[in-house]
Amino acid sequence: MFKKILIANRGEIALRVIRTCKEMGIKTVAVYSTADADSLHVKFADEAVCIGPAPSSESYLKISNIIAAAEITNADGIHPGYGFLSENAKFSKICEEHGIKFIGASEEMIAKMGDKATAKATMKAAGVPCVPGSDGIIADFEECKKIAKETGYPVMLKATAGGGGKGMRAVWKPEDLKDAWDSARQESKAAFGNDDMYMEKLIEEPRHIEIQIVGDSRGKACHLSERDCSVQRRHQKLTEEVPSPFMTDKLRNKMGKAAVKAAEYIKYEGAGTVEFLVDKHRNFYFMEMNTRIQVEHPITEQVIDFDLIREQILVAAGVPISGKNYTPNLHSIECRINAEDPFNDFRPSPGKITTLHAPGGHGVRLDTHVYAGYSIPPNYDSMIAKLITTAQTREEAINKMKRALDEFVIEGIKTTIPFHRQLMDHPDYLAGNYTTKFMEDFQIKEETEN
Repeated sequence: MFKKILIANRGEIALRVIRTCKEMGIKTVAVYSTADADSLHVKFADEAVCIGPAPSSESYLKISNIIAAAEITNADGIHPGYGFLSENAKFSKICEEHGIKFIGASEEMIAKMGDKATAKATMKAAGVPCVPGSDGIIADFEECKKIAKETGYPVMLKATAGGGGKGMRAVWKPEDLKDAWDSARQESKAAFGNDDMYMEKLIEEPRHIEIQIVGDSRGKACHLSERDCSVQRRHQKLTEEVPSPFMTDKLRNKMGKAAVKAAEYIKYEGAGTVEFLVDKHRNFYFMEMNTRIQVEHPITEQVIDFDLIREQILVAAGVPISGKNYTPNLHSIECRINAEDPFNDFRPSPGKITTLHAPGGHGVRLDTHVYAGYSIPPNYDSMIAKLITTAQTREEAINKMKRALDEFVIEGIKTTIPFHRQLMDHPDYLAGNYTTKFMEDFQIKEETEN
């Protein structure tokens, strides 16, 4: 077992890992930029090392600084959390070269699943259902036209190095294809330094449902049920729940088997998520695999009483998994609370929190690194908290979330709490009748701002 783990991340996820390490008797090292010196993860770790100035390129993405911090503190493991270097194949390899265990996927796994075209080809070979489209990178526009005609409109152009919605274009008719091809490639080149594109059939009325998996060093994998992540804005998830209101026992069984088949085919080690698009007829198609812990992992933990961070650490230490597949026996919902103004196109709202009152009570979990007096830096992702409610039924979990959101007071900055409170009253959300297009028609009502 590890003696000391360095957490190569910040904020809420760093604090989350520190808590589990403490429960396991493992010492922790926090790293932080100069902008994060007052964050709770720095205060609660056994040791803390400043790794650079505020820009992430000079701190949290600076591999040499993180490795140096691990070496001077004698850390024998590095947990990357999510974001930043969590899916960086080079970082995984450098950790291995320095004799430090990367508590995540291997260089080979990250490389294989990080490139979306390669991942799709791998999943096809594994027998996992994939969205019809190109077999890999599209060579040129002439091939693009040919594939679009064979696939049938509408189609979706995607950057193979993409993420966060960049380099993606929906195309509904042939005459729009050229403009979409040029603009998607240009955007992808600017964002990722890579303009390679692939194409998929556009799934209409899709739901975004992912399966949590864990694999061990012996090639065995299991799944820990699903999460419905369909409520999104500009391809960024806003809220998630488990079980999905769209799920059936038959569909869960089929999707779970496909996710386990995918993990075992590539001999995946660690926690990961196989993400699927599910159409209105409950046909599901592989979308991508995230080779890390997810932001929304707490709702899985809540419904099956399972510590996913602990499992990550055990698997990285060579402990085999039980091999058991899980089904949810409770209902859990997560609202991502961002420092953004929902009444002003979700504009970021960094600044000092003057007042904070956290919600509590039975079935309420709050994962956060902020507190009254804390200043939110403008340099990073705007998520400042995850509010999770868990109950026997979906209706109870929603009612609990309404009550918890009403209790949650954050002053000094704008937050997305008012948006989530309105979401919890939306008829289509209450009915479980939503797709990834839900936010296109959602209108936040100004008069309800607190």
